[in-house]
Amino acid sequence: MAELKSTAKVVVIGGGVVGVSTLYHLTKKGWSDVVLIERKELTSGSTWHAAGLLPLFNMSYSVGQLHKYSVELYKRLEAETGQDVGIRAVSNIRLATNQDRMDEYYQYAGVAQTIGVKVNFLTPDEVIDLWPFAKKDGLVGAMVHPDDGYVQPADLTQAFAIGARSGGATIHRQTTVTAIECLPDGQWQVTTDRGEIVCEHVVSATGNFARRTGAMIGLDIPVIPVEHQFIVTEPHKDIQARRKQGLPELGVLRESDGSWYMREEAGGLLLGPYEKDAPACYVDGPDPNSEYELFQGDLDRLMPHVESAIARVPIFAELGIKKIYNGAIAYAPDGNPIVGPAWDKKNFWLNEGHSFGITAAGGAGWQLAEWIVEGEPTVDMLGVDPRRFGSYATKSYLIEKNEEAYADVFAIHYPDEERVAARPLRTSPCYDRMKAKGAVFGQLFGWERPNWFAPEGVEQTDDWSFRRSSYFEHVGNECKNVAENVGLLDMTAFAKCRIQGPGALKFLNWVLANKMPVTPGRIGLCHGLTTKGGVHSEFTVQRESKECFYLVSAGAYHRLDHDWLKKHMPEDGSVQFTDLTNSMGVLVVAGPKSRDLLQPICGADLSTDAFPWLTGQETYIGQAPVKLIRVNFVGELGWEIHHPIEYQNHIFDTLFKHGEAYGLKPFGIRAMNSLRLEKSYRLVGTEMSIEYSAYESDLGRFVNLKKKNGFLGKDALLAWQERGFENAFVTLEVFGVDDADVLGNNPIYDGETIVGRATGGGYGWRINKSLALAMVHPSKAEPGLQLQIDILGNRYDCVVLEESPYDPANDKLRS
Repeated sequence: MAELKSTAKVVVIGGGVVGVSTLYHLTKKGWSDVVLIERKELTSGSTWHAAGLLPLFNMSYSVGQLHKYSVELYKRLEAETGQDVGIRAVSNIRLATNQDRMDEYYQYAGVAQTIGVKVNFLTPDEVIDLWPFAKKDGLVGAMVHPDDGYVQPADLTQAFAIGARSGGATIHRQTTVTAIECLPDGQWQVTTDRGEIVCEHVVSATGNFARRTGAMIGLDIPVIPVEHQFIVTEPHKDIQARRKQGLPELGVLRESDGSWYMREEAGGLLLGPYEKDAPACYVDGPDPNSEYELFQGDLDRLMPHVESAIARVPIFAELGIKKIYNGAIAYAPDGNPIVGPAWDKKNFWLNEGHSFGITAAGGAGWQLAEWIVEGEPTVDMLGVDPRRFGSYATKSYLIEKNEEAYADVFAIHYPDEERVAARPLRTSPCYDRMKAKGAVFGQLFGWERPNWFAPEGVEQTDDWSFRRSSYFEHVGNECKNVAENVGLLDMTAFAKCRIQGPGALKFLNWVLANKMPVTPGRIGLCHGLTTKGGVHSEFTVQRESKECFYLVSAGAYHRLDHDWLKKHMPEDGSVQFTDLTNSMGVLVVAGPKSRDLLQPICGADLSTDAFPWLTGQETYIGQAPVKLIRVNFVGELGWEIHHPIEYQNHIFDTLFKHGEAYGLKPFGIRAMNSLRLEKSYRLVGTEMSIEYSAYESDLGRFVNLKKKNGFLGKDALLAWQERGFENAFVTLEVFGVDDADVLGNNPIYDGETIVGRATGGGYGWRINKSLALAMVHPSKAEPGLQLQIDILGNRYDCVVLEESPYDPANDKLRS
């Protein structure tokens, strides 16, 4: 056994396919002083019992790119390493038995086209041509990935290991990590049963042991495994006969509405169900000596899926069971992996929670290596960033949510889907009052937020769809009331913090691209850029005093944005950070009658001269102290009411007590989204991204190149501009739509050439137009240019509009 090194650039903990892929990709970036530590043997955790499928299907733009990269990489690994990885591009056929499922496939096909993944659609008869043992009863169609298939997980891992070693990496097997400590100089000391290694970076890729690894450094990693079973059958003579005749291997068959997959295996079949009652496992971690471990099979739990499989593939009833595999698969609450930097820990990286680890391993290792070596990934990783969850993700929460994520693997993933497990959890004080007014809630970062309001006599339940659903007209009425009267929106979930100290101004002027507000009370919209000039975060910044600033950002990015700020803060104590998210509530009052409503119950003069747009004041509403900020995300006259959270119900009741005369009604997030589309307002993660420069997102007016000491990302942004841009932000009007609007990730065409993709869309009720926000090639961004856009498999004409088609001069905001 090789002697343990005492120092390294990076230590990767975990010898499954994910950890070894990370090691391999670090060497591909030119880092050879990298070490992997595995407690037993490579693949001995979850990798060895994985079915090895390579599903390219994923509704996430970022995860889809990771999967695409993986499949392409696996096809060339043998040529590079000499190790056959057993890849079989047999195709993947996804069946549909209803129109909603087909809508899901058509929406995904748009995502696939924008990232370059090939998909085709099949009639029921064409399904049988490809899978002659299946029956077409009840099918309405299917989608096929011709490049999809499966791989041998153990062989894939060995190929990565060979490639990593040839790049200079060292792998230590039979070596157990017993402690991890951050040293005073910022380096990490990894203690093992064979000695200690001091390194700059640590990568945790420990699968079922993720929470135990995190506990070593005080990190509560939001990962708990769930049991997954699959059945391997004895051979069948008809399948064997096909092979003897030289016929191609059957593709992977997925009965999405039956929640199972099936493929050929050694002349028989392999059936993998995703059942509703699969339990979380290893909730406190596996036994320290566990290796190649399986649980007892539970055939009774699988019987509904077995019966469904027999109905679709009758020969399955003729097959004897060779073995039932029941092993642990790591899960995060939303089913996506945990890939990226740990919060509050510098140079500690996570590559955990891979429920589809074989498919994602290549792409996750690729992007994590980019992140570690270059400081930024090249793909927008918001969908898998570890900081998308907060401290609310306790062990009991994870058990409930991860079991739900497992059971919903084959659920139809509607764009407005709101999963119900472990809810409600975080509620603002006005939750019950909003519910009494008809609120139908969604969840964001654990918070309950009203999505829309059911009028009296309408059932207070959601209606998910890829098309205009039953709540469409109710959302429209909310938008109209905001435009004509005044509406109230609960935005307590906003992330809020205070940055103060003698170094606060200098710090914020460096870390944000815009100049900080000069006068106390003034507001600025400011963006944090990446080191490459893309957009990482967006903050509303109010200057409270000479050395004190109040920052507000998207609630979904609470941990992400605050971690990013703290990691860039100087270490000399000149800047202090205070998280105010849980102590401050936010209610938004917006609409032409908002001043009339607020003035009689507010201590401040709300006239435009005394209280101009983009300013804030400390005052009161009723008897409650508030911070009033004249800004909103819907494009109407209005104020955000920031307040100590214990006063929220007093403020709420005071507003509604006096609001009836002005037509005050609550509105929800879906109305807000419609209203922001009409103003061309951008969101981080869609119209603003690390993949787009600040200029491509048309944020030039928020980038101050004249700041004396520059700002983070300035040089890279200018270099990007010099190289030339590939994208430009546009607003589109879509014509001929009757029941389905743009959802996002829709491909945009000029003739037959894809020239961009939608980042969001919906119906604009104030201007009565179907709208899309999009990134297109700069040559296609001229207002008036005619293009086409795909919505659920159909092409629609669209035209580029001038920015902010509603109130482009902001007269209403300034009134």
